[in-house]
Amino acid sequence: MEDVKAYIESGVLELYVLGDLTPDERLEVERMALKYPAVNAEIAEIEKSMEMYAQEHAIEPSENLKDKIVNSTLVNLGDDSIFTKQRKHTDEIAYEDDNVITMPKRTQFYKYAFAASVALLLISIYGLVNLYSQLQESNTQLAVLQADKTKFANQVNLKDEQLKLYLDTNYHIVRLKGLPKTPSASMVLAWNPSTQKVMVDMNAVKLPKHDAEHQYQLWALVKGKPVDMGIFDNAAVDSAIVKEMKNVASAQGFAVTLEPKGGSINPTLNQMVVIGQF
Repeated sequence: MEDVKAYIESGVLELYVLGDLTPDERLEVERMALKYPAVNAEIAEIEKSMEMYAQEHAIEPSENLKDKIVNSTLVNLGDDSIFTKQRKHTDEIAYEDDNVITMPKRTQFYKYAFAASVALLLISIYGLVNLYSQLQESNTQLAVLQADKTKFANQVNLKDEQLKLYLDTNYHIVRLKGLPKTPSASMVLAWNPSTQKVMVDMNAVKLPKHDAEHQYQLWALVKGKPVDMGIFDNAAVDSAIVKEMKNVASAQGFAVTLEPKGGSINPTLNQMVVIGQF
């Protein structure tokens, strides 16, 4: 069920409704819709939402514009002077059609009907252009909403990962405290002896800000000797919520020092900011 939920939240169903998928991708969506009622229901809901949005934001052409188009078309198509040119002749000059029997003048109905049809066509084109513009704007807004949805989902996943650190009994929680020169500094990390993973809770990192030429480096205290666990920045620079460091099989504690950017082979002891032991 989690896979179906992830599939729905991936954004592919919105692209399917918008027609932005390849034929193979569309077939895959339709296969999922047949297999999972939740997917089919989500597609119907997206289509309904887009239809309601288009109806709500539809723009009717103004009455002045309609009247202007109809009047202009009727005047041009209804004026016989535009289509026929009056000719002159005298009694001395005979034309070939002088002996043709004149038929009764036909009604102008068809001419005006044609003019009205052209006017309606122009109005329809104007409406379609406006609708296309609205759809383009809707697509842009939908893309923004999808990006926000994805970002929010990622944040939720990271929060879940952060929560797991504190609920998983396999992790040992280590709270590193500041030294006399950095009394307000602190951070929290979790170490799993079984998997050897070390995770730093970046939300709990409270270390002094450093310049662009330095980074913080984590050290594991293994049998009294420091072992490099990787570098990281303070929470204001690093966007991660939970940061995975290097693995370590055993450790009696951890410490953090401020080192030149890229890290050092050995810790600079006079730049130590926090330390914590079991």
